[in-house]
Amino acid sequence: MRPLDGIRVLDLSRVVSGPFCTMQLGDLGAEVIKIERPGEGDDTRAFAPPFQGDQAAYFLSVNRNKKSVTLDLKSEEGAALLWKLIDQSDVLVENFRPGAMDRLGLSYAAVHKRRPSIIYASISGFGDSGPERTRPGYDVIVQGEAGIMDLTGPVDGAPHKIGTSVADLASGLALTQGILAALLVRVRTGEGQYVHVSMYEAVASLLTFNASIYFATGQSPRRRGNEHPTIVPYETFEVADGWLNLGIANDEHWRRFCKAVARPDLEGSQRFAKAADRVRHRAELVPIVREIMRAATREAWRQRLEALGIPCGAISSVAEVCESDVLSSRNMIVEMRHASSGTVKGIKSPVHMSATPLNTYDAPPTLGQHTDTVLRDQLGLSQTEVDRLRASGTI
Repeated sequence: MRPLDGIRVLDLSRVVSGPFCTMQLGDLGAEVIKIERPGEGDDTRAFAPPFQGDQAAYFLSVNRNKKSVTLDLKSEEGAALLWKLIDQSDVLVENFRPGAMDRLGLSYAAVHKRRPSIIYASISGFGDSGPERTRPGYDVIVQGEAGIMDLTGPVDGAPHKIGTSVADLASGLALTQGILAALLVRVRTGEGQYVHVSMYEAVASLLTFNASIYFATGQSPRRRGNEHPTIVPYETFEVADGWLNLGIANDEHWRRFCKAVARPDLEGSQRFAKAADRVRHRAELVPIVREIMRAATREAWRQRLEALGIPCGAISSVAEVCESDVLSSRNMIVEMRHASSGTVKGIKSPVHMSATPLNTYDAPPTLGQHTDTVLRDQLGLSQTEVDRLRASGTI
């Protein structure tokens, strides 16, 4: 048994934010039926190279544990088939631009009227109301407008986007959380509801202490590179063979660090004795620490500092993470047999549950891989009817 066994999710989303949400639900055990355009499919099927076999690596990254059904939602027969699937589903997920589902006759009001128990979950770029509601949600645009990029990058350089699609992923995770909460409410009331997340608000919520600093002072935090605004030294340092993050988070850490590097002069200096002193004298202290850190390798520093309980960690490449002892020892790399691409690997869900473990992972589907079986087994169509729909371009 998995937590969401018996829950059916109708996935009308595409690209990253919605598919990342529905992948979480699939990992938790829900049956996810991904609706795709005949002949084209999800946009990310074309986000390549690189490919693995004949599949885009990008698409493979967020679409495991799903069934692919191709369906032309703009055709009369396609819409009728979708309504039949809605009648059998617990959750509908979409991330079209606000208004698009209304034009397809699939608004929340229409779906709720026909199936009051369904959870209707949506992601938009800037909200389903307000002055920006019609704008599309692209990750890099939202990262910029929601403040994350202004905080990311060198002090005296250009703003940088985060190296992964954080606006897409954060909104997908937030929608997953909302869906799970709505399912719990449905257990109590029997009623479904509308759950909405905007990418802009999801990213803005990540500002946390930066927003708090502004609300407290009226001053907008500035871009600081890898510096922390209120803790020193708490940043990235170059070492003999790469880069290391050092996290001197309190005065005890500082005293231990001074002993580790055999610098009693630093430990005894009143300029650096307390956390607030180190912040005030940042410009003087950080160059000293930089010079110290260049003297040894990442591993040498890790062994020396961690032995004294001083937080530190290497700047690892993606390859190093994927091959790390941490992931392999905890069985976190899944190998899935794909219909056309051989063995596809991925990082498992980070959720570990003792009574209902997440131990089933199916490879991402090829385009329309499950169309026939879903229409036959779940909607009761004959193979002759399925063949006719395919010939007409409906599926």
